[in-house]
Amino acid sequence: MPVLGVVGVQWGDEGKGKIIDLLASGADYVVRFAGGNNAGHTVVSGTDRFVLHLVPSGALHERTMNVIGNGVVVDPEHLASEIQSLENRGVSIRKRLLVSARAHLIFPFHRELDAMAERWKGAGRLGTTGRGIGPTYSDKAARTGLRVGDLLDRDHLTSRLRAAITEKNAILEKVYGHRGVDAEAAIEAAWHAGQTLAPLVCDTGALLRKAASTGRTILLEGAQGAMLDLDHGTYPYVTSSSTCSGGFAPGTGLPPRALQRLIGVAKSYSSRVGEGPFLTEQINEIGELIRVRGREYGSTTGRPRRCGWFDAVSVRYACALSGVDEIFLTSLDVLGGFERVFVATAYEFYGRRLEEFPAHLPTLDGLKPIYEEFPGWPDVLRNCKTFGQFPEGARRYVERLEQAVGVPVTKISVGPERNEIVDRVRAGTQ
Repeated sequence: MPVLGVVGVQWGDEGKGKIIDLLASGADYVVRFAGGNNAGHTVVSGTDRFVLHLVPSGALHERTMNVIGNGVVVDPEHLASEIQSLENRGVSIRKRLLVSARAHLIFPFHRELDAMAERWKGAGRLGTTGRGIGPTYSDKAARTGLRVGDLLDRDHLTSRLRAAITEKNAILEKVYGHRGVDAEAAIEAAWHAGQTLAPLVCDTGALLRKAASTGRTILLEGAQGAMLDLDHGTYPYVTSSSTCSGGFAPGTGLPPRALQRLIGVAKSYSSRVGEGPFLTEQINEIGELIRVRGREYGSTTGRPRRCGWFDAVSVRYACALSGVDEIFLTSLDVLGGFERVFVATAYEFYGRRLEEFPAHLPTLDGLKPIYEEFPGWPDVLRNCKTFGQFPEGARRYVERLEQAVGVPVTKISVGPERNEIVDRVRAGTQ
């Protein structure tokens, strides 16, 4: 590769876990660089279904080292539990997982503050996962957070965490009327989780820089999607980290010029969890059918995802933003059997046609999608081994998406299994 990145170019849930699992077979390292256990990457292998929240998606490959970079926020209790769950299912991950000493920590008070803030906002809620991600990143920016390395010294951890809990409990009690969290219980739980994680903790930035300099293959795993980026997404309905390719350097300790190839993962339709604008959403039987056929329920929260047609305007914007070289298209099989399918190729704003995603309309009020309509195709894609075997309607649909986004579609997922992928490039047919 030797340094390859994978990012979502919609609102997350694009199927990155499957794509990263595919690529991880040729990688020495798979590295998460942002987000936390609000993300859920799913890998299906035969009858086994693995949902990974903090552990990178290279977990199922025995030769691959998995790295949680410094840009990730880590709930130590959740990570310890996830490691144990994988081990219980026969996945030996402890010797193939490293955690950055610089990654910031999520504690119980972060989760409580997250939940209380959402409740306080009422109708203006953001639809967070309630995992404490935002409050933890807030503490990081305020320079009051604790990091994974702090778990390794009990006296230091106790002093820092007790002070943090005193401050956060004052907010929880006086602002939200919450009883607060038990400081001693939180300290003991953090120390216990830290003891489990201690053998995995190191300076992952130094490790990855050395690996890159010696030509080792490194696969960078993005979380969520570009339209949830803190700076460039549909703010304020976004996550609290950089989900675009620009987040990989500060999130791993690798220099920006290390990245040599970037894959954008896009679903063949659109989905979104939580609140926020979604111009192509179908609040009707079409949206419900896509949800049922695509099993569109959050892998982290279990919430039903909002579903709609492919939005080429936002995907084109996300690809340009990250500098995507190629697209892996997922879930095309879900649309098999539809009589007609639609793609939004532009927006209308009070009679004016917009080709670019607007930065000055945070709620996207007044915008309407301009659709192109396509004939559907029979539900046979899971039997296809090459792009040439696709029904004509499916081929035309993929070719139009490629044209509208301006980035080549090189691989297409035609089913949930890890091997249900059609490689257009290798097959030699476009």
